[in-house]
Amino acid sequence: MKYDVQYENYELIIREPKKQYKIDLRERLLEFAVKSISFIGTIPNKKEFDVFRYQYSKSSTSIGANYEEAQSSSIKEFVQRVRISLREANESHYWLKIMDKLNLGNEEQRTHLLSESDEIALILGSIASKLDRKVKQNNRVI
Repeated sequence: MKYDVQYENYELIIREPKKQYKIDLRERLLEFAVKSISFIGTIPNKKEFDVFRYQYSKSSTSIGANYEEAQSSSIKEFVQRVRISLREANESHYWLKIMDKLNLGNEEQRTHLLSESDEIALILGSIASKLDRKVKQNNRVI
């Protein structure tokens, strides 16, 4: 799905085909991190699953942390932080896919987080692409 991302009065406007709604992306990323930590608690406490808990907890919480840090950055730093958030979202999605294949943790939570991580990556990708285009139009080098 393709998202059109715009900022208006410090709010993120997400447009999908035939839909338009406002979201607070910072709040959505915080919620994703909290739900991810809750999900991690449903993964069996076996040594062989430690890597999933550790790596997923790092990547899923890093998405919002980097985006939050981007808020008080220069445009150059903002773009870099958004790209880092995107990489972390992709990594989180990867770990979720592995856990899904292994049927680890609460299925309902895992399914929701898989969908949410995919949407977050699409949104962050749209933001990064839009900023890249805007910078190129202004003939500025980042």
